[in-house]
Amino acid sequence: MNQSVQQETPLRSFQRLHDIVASYPKQQSSLIPILQSVQAEFRYLPEEMLTFIASSLELSPATVYGVATFYAQFSTEPKGKHLIQVCDGTACHVRKGTEARAELAKALGLTGEQKTTPDLMFTLEKVSCIGACALAPAMMIDGQIYGQLTPAKAKKILDDIRRQEEEHAKA
Repeated sequence: MNQSVQQETPLRSFQRLHDIVASYPKQQSSLIPILQSVQAEFRYLPEEMLTFIASSLELSPATVYGVATFYAQFSTEPKGKHLIQVCDGTACHVRKGTEARAELAKALGLTGEQKTTPDLMFTLEKVSCIGACALAPAMMIDGQIYGQLTPAKAKKILDDIRRQEEEHAKA
């Protein structure tokens, strides 16, 4: 059955944001859980949403922006549907995980400091550690760990995800 995707409108996004903020107590200690929930819903923290959160919690926009940019878990830039985190910890680095990351960047068409594909399907990040040293080199995609990477294995995993996306789009 082909399901049509409902067009996201600013009003619909605002309503979802409002519902998230309203589900927490109106106090400063709610800030981080609200930011986590908003990022989970929208995949990043747009400036206008940070301003709304600040107003709702009666905090300065600078305070909210400061928290959103201080913690590495938050992003003020759009992220792709699939988050690829390639470990660059000691074990992964020594076992040439950088080669797998380079292959992924090439396959995704990412250059320079670019992390997210223009279609917002993939974001590729280098992270300090994913806690899978025994599997080095390793990466995590959408919470699933893949180990003993080679450039070819990393590209095959990416190709498999792309194929699944294409099949899902046809369904």
